[in-house]
Amino acid sequence: MAVNLQNAEFILSAASPKDFLRDRMPQIAFAGRSNVGKSSVINRILNRKNFARVGAAPGKTTHINYFKIDNTFYLVDLPGYGYAKVSKAERDRWGRLMEGYFADPELMTLGVMIVDSRHKPTADDCTMAQWYRDAGCPFLVVANKLDKLKKKEIEPNLQRIRETLDMGEEDLLIPFSAEKGIGKQELLNAIFASLKQPETEEA
Repeated sequence: MAVNLQNAEFILSAASPKDFLRDRMPQIAFAGRSNVGKSSVINRILNRKNFARVGAAPGKTTHINYFKIDNTFYLVDLPGYGYAKVSKAERDRWGRLMEGYFADPELMTLGVMIVDSRHKPTADDCTMAQWYRDAGCPFLVVANKLDKLKKKEIEPNLQRIRETLDMGEEDLLIPFSAEKGIGKQELLNAIFASLKQPETEEA
């Protein structure tokens, strides 16, 4: 599939479920803790430096941002979770927004969950993984910041992520470095494969 990843444009920030896009274009939904490097991963796969703003103001955490990629699919940037300084009211609003998104089976084509390869996934990460599962669509896990690990740490850390998130052998876990581009092609391959899925399912 020939997709020009450079042809990417910001479409809208959804602040409530009534703003969700429902035009049947595939939606690839990215989620991750606030400090996990989600924006950096998105920037890396799009070959853009500041497309998804790194370190954007935490106030934006309560919005779902849509980027249209080459008129082929939406890259959906879900709010970073686990940001301690956001008020309870804001966290509750974020929760309702996310619940609305995940509850609609027509929205998400593929879920991409980003974790920090250096650390054991948090309780929030486990909850997020369960949300993806309950949504009933395929999802994969990206273990970012691989470049920060020693070689001998990589396999044990990846295994710990699999076990903590209760991933099966068939579930895709991609070792990734937004800094160095490791795992980029594997992630893109999974995204492109998901875009073809609806046709094969109906056939």
